[in-house]
Amino acid sequence: MNIKKNDKVIVLSGRDKGKTGEVLSADPKGGKVVVQGVSVATKHQKARKQGQESAIIKVETPIYACKVMVVCPKCNKPTRVAHKVGADGKKARVCKHCGAEL
Repeated sequence: MNIKKNDKVIVLSGRDKGKTGEVLSADPKGGKVVVQGVSVATKHQKARKQGQESAIIKVETPIYACKVMVVCPKCNKPTRVAHKVGADGKKARVCKHCGAEL
């Protein structure tokens, strides 16, 4: 999976199509990501302890990673991710449009 935590992504399909946000968590095994402000569900939370009130809270739910695309920080375009090995032997994720490191 080419999407990592703290990447800026745009949603490609679904009810949140066109929204952008930061990746809060990524699950490579399940192929899902949690994006800030996208796929928000309301959850009714019960009071657990005495003195704590019950509330209705909003929670981001995971969406499939194939439904989002990384946005390049340099050119601000949705881009596919390329992998390049530098002169020092380190691997880096690179923007397909402008060649900037992600």
